[in-house]
Amino acid sequence: MKHKIMKKYIVIPASLLLAGFLSLALTKTDVYKEVAQSIKLLNNAYKYIITYYADEVNVDEFTRSVLRSMSSELDPYTIYLEAEERHGIDLLKTGKYGGVGIQIGKREGKLTVIAPMDDSPAKRAGIMSGDVISKIDSTFTQDLDINDAAKMIRGEKKTQVILTIDRESEDSAIEFALIREDIRVKDVAYSGMIDGGIGYIRLTRFSKNSSGELQYALENLLSENADGLILDLRDNPGGLLQSAIEILDMFIPKGDTLLSTRGKVRESNRIYTSRHKPIVPEEVNLAILINGGSASASEIVAGAIQDLDRGIVVGKRSFGKGLVQSVYRLGKDRSLKITTAKYYIPSGRLIQKPDYVDEDLIIAPTDEDSLFTTVGGRKVAGGGGITPDIDVDIKPSGPLLRECWRNGWFFSFIQREKNRYSTFEDVQADVALMERFQTFLDTMDVNVQLSGERLYDDAKEKLTALDSTNTNLEIAFAQIDAFIYDEESSLFEREKEDLEHRLMIEFADHFSGATGRFNVSLKKDEAVLRAIELLKNSEKYTGIFSGK
Repeated sequence: MKHKIMKKYIVIPASLLLAGFLSLALTKTDVYKEVAQSIKLLNNAYKYIITYYADEVNVDEFTRSVLRSMSSELDPYTIYLEAEERHGIDLLKTGKYGGVGIQIGKREGKLTVIAPMDDSPAKRAGIMSGDVISKIDSTFTQDLDINDAAKMIRGEKKTQVILTIDRESEDSAIEFALIREDIRVKDVAYSGMIDGGIGYIRLTRFSKNSSGELQYALENLLSENADGLILDLRDNPGGLLQSAIEILDMFIPKGDTLLSTRGKVRESNRIYTSRHKPIVPEEVNLAILINGGSASASEIVAGAIQDLDRGIVVGKRSFGKGLVQSVYRLGKDRSLKITTAKYYIPSGRLIQKPDYVDEDLIIAPTDEDSLFTTVGGRKVAGGGGITPDIDVDIKPSGPLLRECWRNGWFFSFIQREKNRYSTFEDVQADVALMERFQTFLDTMDVNVQLSGERLYDDAKEKLTALDSTNTNLEIAFAQIDAFIYDEESSLFEREKEDLEHRLMIEFADHFSGATGRFNVSLKKDEAVLRAIELLKNSEKYTGIFSGK
């Protein structure tokens, strides 16, 4: 018996050893052979479907469907693209697009001009904030979503688009024949001094223009003797990697490692270091604001600043998108955007949150470490995304404010009321403003539901169906209904301060554009106020780096 067991133990290592030798012997030829066999299988399946399927197959549409399905199985960021879907990528690379220069949105179900851009075809032609676009060329907009409408308005420069506008002060529609131009999109939405010596910059994305715009904003703020800076990357979805590296270069000493990328092929493995003397002096305190909408390049900047102890990160945990994509053309109008590497910030942390791939398709990567330290030795969290040094809980909006925002009632009210005022100061001095806004809301179809009210309605319906004559149930329902009515009736008074603040933001935007909007909104921005407090208190600021 022992002899047989010994023979068994001798055979297993020999098998493993043989497998090891076979594994080492595998060459690229074996991989190519496997790929060739798979391609043959796909080709045969494709040929049989096109040839023998009972009905006529739209070959082009079927090919699209196969490509989309093939790419979507890998991860959320590997996708098949056609010409019109490349707009976002091209916009990041060029910093401009062919269009007429208007920001559009849905207000009360209508396609509405939120604002025309300065020195744009729309602005020069006289299109105004609040104009309703009823037609784009010959297409009525009633059933168009925002993305489809935007695609129709965009186009090659020097081509024409006709917008038919309904304006409240006009009896009939107005046609604007606009010639498209190159429209440059601003990445720095706002910059300015906001509290004593604190400068603030809001960066909305990372494109070809971002580093130049940010450098200009930084130099202006430093010339105004800013001794603290806030870089707001909240809801910034990212963009170009090179833009993030150029921006980090403005804050980090020359020679420091900023980022590394790691992939399967050699060209995907790179290390990025700071190449220039920073624009921002080391003695200028720095705070980066992030939230769940901060992704990719935003996380690279925030994570590197945190890992190198150059500044503090304030807000909420970021999204966790740390994958590098490369675009490969399949022809003139078709491309594949493929994940080719992963981002690692200076501490070695992987930005990408886990569980983003189908493990049946992708061989599971090696488990990442979970313990990391900054250059100064303080612990920072792994596991995907950037965890802020200071977590700021944002007070949720009330149900009435959410309903007003969702339906565009702030915007609609201002369009009706704006002619009452000559300046923003006139609005601030109007003691009857909120009374008129409440009257305005009374004319709207306000359907606010409290948290849990829908579940209550469902339960009420089911319980009534069980016994519609039960007196105890009727009494209980009457009491709950009365409570809900009282709660909803008091919403305006309870949310009045927040509603007024939102109205002031919208009025400030009407009179002064982005500058006015930011000047008002930042005064009650909890993350900004917390960052200002820390930047102005050297003891608290430096205490974060020592883990206190």
